[in-house]
Amino acid sequence: MSKKINLTLKVWRQKNCKSPGAFEVYEAKGIDTDMSFLEMLDVVNERLTKENIDPISFDHDCREGICGTCGSVVNGQAHGPVKGTTLCQLHMRNFTDGQLIVIEPFRAKAFPVINDLAVDRSSFDRIIQSGGFISIKTGQAPDAHSLPVLKGRSDSAMDAAQCIGCGACVAACPNAAAMLFVSAKVYHLNILPQGEPELKTRTINMVKQMDKEGFGNCSNEYECEAACPKEISVSHIARLNQQHRKSNFT
Repeated sequence: MSKKINLTLKVWRQKNCKSPGAFEVYEAKGIDTDMSFLEMLDVVNERLTKENIDPISFDHDCREGICGTCGSVVNGQAHGPVKGTTLCQLHMRNFTDGQLIVIEPFRAKAFPVINDLAVDRSSFDRIIQSGGFISIKTGQAPDAHSLPVLKGRSDSAMDAAQCIGCGACVAACPNAAAMLFVSAKVYHLNILPQGEPELKTRTINMVKQMDKEGFGNCSNEYECEAACPKEISVSHIARLNQQHRKSNFT
C-alpha cells in the first residue's frame, strides 16, 4: 500500500566539467512511495521550475531498466541501495520518511560531467566501435540452426550480453575501471562462432581503446559486480585477461 513521505535531498549541482560543483539541499515533500526515483526527481524539478530555479539535470530514456541511460550514485551506491536494479526502476518505497538522500553523478575521468547528474559516457561508444561487431554477409537471413551453437556457450553469451552499458561498474570501482563492461562486450561475441573471425583483433582493440579513454585498472575489488544492475559476473574479466594474453602472443 502506497503512502506519502517527506525527504531531504542533497544533490550535486555542476554546470559542466570545467566548472566547480557543490551540493545543494532541496526538500521533497509528499512523495508517493509507488513513484520511481526518477519520478521523484520529476516532482522536485517541477517545483524548482515554478520557483525559477534551474531543474536538476539527469540522464534517462526508456525508464524500464533496459537502455542503460540512467544512473547516479545514491547514498554512496551506484543506482541506489537495491541490488540488481537500475535507478529508473528503484522505487521510493525503499526509503523512509524524513530520510536524507545524497545524490551525485557517476565520478570518473572518462565520464566527464555534462550538467549536474548527467555525464558523458561516449567513451563506452568508442570502445564498442573499436571492435564490438562481427563480420556478416548481408542479404537473405540464414536458415535456422544452420550454424550450431552449444547450449552452454549460448547461455554464457546471453549472460554477458545482458550488459546495458550504464557505467555503474565504473562508478563503483575505486579505480574507475571499465573491465566488467569491456569483458562482457568482448566475451559475448568471442564465445560464439559468429565472433571468431575478429576474436583476436576485437580483444586487443577494445582493451587498447579502454586504456586510451583513461579508465583505471582492475584490482579485483568486486565492487563492479555488486553494483551491476544486470548482475554481470566478474568471471568475464578473468576470461578477458586470458584471451588478451593469448591474442598478443599467438
